[in-house]
Amino acid sequence: MKRIGITRVAGADVSVALPSYASAGAAGADVRANLADRGRVVIAPGARALVPTGLCMAIPEGFEVQVRPRSGLALKHGVTVANAPGTVDSDYRGEVGVILVNLGAEAFAVEHGDRVAQLVVAPVVQAAFEGVEELDA
Repeated sequence: MKRIGITRVAGADVSVALPSYASAGAAGADVRANLADRGRVVIAPGARALVPTGLCMAIPEGFEVQVRPRSGLALKHGVTVANAPGTVDSDYRGEVGVILVNLGAEAFAVEHGDRVAQLVVAPVVQAAFEGVEELDA
């Protein structure tokens, strides 16, 4: 199991749970909205919003954290992660936000503490890109 150090941004609600796995076989850890005003963010149909998590992470070099949609939100409400999967790089130390888009027909409210996405820790391989005259078969 990889260790990911987490801190909270100033003013974040410490009662909002850290990312956690819903089951022993889960690949993604649920991450929750941590709204500064402890209120809600309403996303109109066709609109998108950056939902804060209140979390900053120390991801080990050679890994990334992918931000992925929650299937229940997508199926029930048409709400998904706009840049899925989003990537949090190992050298990023700012607050992790989730860009949600509402593809549904009705406005969708994200409440403080709601599960808004899943985080998947994945290894990263960097490549050396080089121009060549021809590609091999």
